[in-house]
Amino acid sequence: MLKYNVRGENIEVTDALRSYVEKRLKKLEKYFDLNQDMIAHVNLKVYRDHKAKVEVTIPLPYLVLRAEETTDDMYRSIDFVSEKLERQIRKYKTRVNRKSREKGINDFFVESAEEETKDKESKEFSIVRNKQIGLKPMSPEEAILQMNMLEHDFFVFQDGETNGTSVVYRRNDGRYGLIETK
Repeated sequence: MLKYNVRGENIEVTDALRSYVEKRLKKLEKYFDLNQDMIAHVNLKVYRDHKAKVEVTIPLPYLVLRAEETTDDMYRSIDFVSEKLERQIRKYKTRVNRKSREKGINDFFVESAEEETKDKESKEFSIVRNKQIGLKPMSPEEAILQMNMLEHDFFVFQDGETNGTSVVYRRNDGRYGLIETK
């Protein structure tokens, strides 16, 4: 069952707004195995210039779905985010189904909560965010797909063929690079 955690920043989350979010995201349930409970974290923001931003994060056992959209209307932002998430899921399922027939896909990673460091003296090297990842075997192409879905510039993974730790990254020219360990 997909549960919803809807929060508002500079906006009161009304029952109408909450039910609209649930109605739009409920369409995504057809893509999930609902034998396990999943939570959709939805953050609604309104800025001083009256822009409405919607951020949705859905941690799944095999990946983290994330999308955000900013428009002049909160309901339109919700619509665009739900469409963006559905496109991500369809794209991911199509590409992974081809690859995973022979390999099998497990958990990718789960983001930990942001932690602020308390050491004010070493601002030059202070760590402001900490993530823990579980490296799962996959191909570089699957890692690039996951990186793009998360809208990150790099992704750390375990190469399914070599069992070594590798990193894919987006280059300034728009192409991709691969760093492999020896």
